[in-house]
Amino acid sequence: MWRPIILASVGFVLAFAVKGQVKKQFSVENKQECKKVALTLKAKTGNCFVRPSPSHNQDILNIYSNQNLEEYDHSFSNEVIDNTCAIKLTLEPEKMNGVSHRISYKVFGADERASASDKFWKVYLTENTPYTLDLDYGLGNANIDLSGLSIEKLKINTASADVNIGYNSLAENKIMMDTFSVKVDMGSLNARQLNLAKTKILIAEVGFGNMMLDFGNKPKVANHIIGSVGAGNLIIQLPDEDVPVIVTINDSWLCSIQMARSLKKIGPNKYANAAYSQSSTDALRFDLDVSMGKIVFRDKN
Repeated sequence: MWRPIILASVGFVLAFAVKGQVKKQFSVENKQECKKVALTLKAKTGNCFVRPSPSHNQDILNIYSNQNLEEYDHSFSNEVIDNTCAIKLTLEPEKMNGVSHRISYKVFGADERASASDKFWKVYLTENTPYTLDLDYGLGNANIDLSGLSIEKLKINTASADVNIGYNSLAENKIMMDTFSVKVDMGSLNARQLNLAKTKILIAEVGFGNMMLDFGNKPKVANHIIGSVGAGNLIIQLPDEDVPVIVTINDSWLCSIQMARSLKKIGPNKYANAAYSQSSTDALRFDLDVSMGKIVFRDKN
């Protein structure tokens, strides 16, 4: 059972900003029937910031930018499906309608990155409403601060963008997270303070790019980390030595594996630290596959 929401009734805002001046571009008000939010955001270029709303703003989505609305293409939709507010927003580069422009964007991505370096979107989320986030970045940069938010599921994909994820104020996720999924094609992704995510499952996929996962201090819940590396690099920063860790790696002769000193071989393709035992219920459990790339485990100190 779903019911469409008229855009005007949820506070859909189109702001024609003076060039260089920061103005609100999109906004969705918090309605009583919206018990959860499913936000799908695709940004092709530019710099994107995601963070908690300041001053306890109750809107479930506010987006600001320093661009004029007519300078970029976008698509926006919002509807309520079984008490979930489903929001989809795509932000395209400047009027990419011509075939030659689309080809140059795909082939000469570096030029497009330079021209978009001064353009940004700031995305603000409210703290108390549970979110499922599906974020997709093309070129540029993304800085995602999840401090104190209520994230049920998180999926982040980067093509050639550089993405940073963290809990800057050290405020943990307010609810248990089901899945934390990150994927890198040719870009880079750094995720820090993952112990604050309170996620049961973490999925990490690396193509040709680079990924760093920092597990911070002792995790709030046991984590199962499922990862695959093609031809890129995966760096894993381990937590304190008293956190049980077990690693299983399916590798090939073309790959490179560097183990931390704390991890000792306990069987074929299996490693564990001194804190791990078969009865450990709060362990970090890694199941990794690597073909041509590199995996590095680092001790905290």
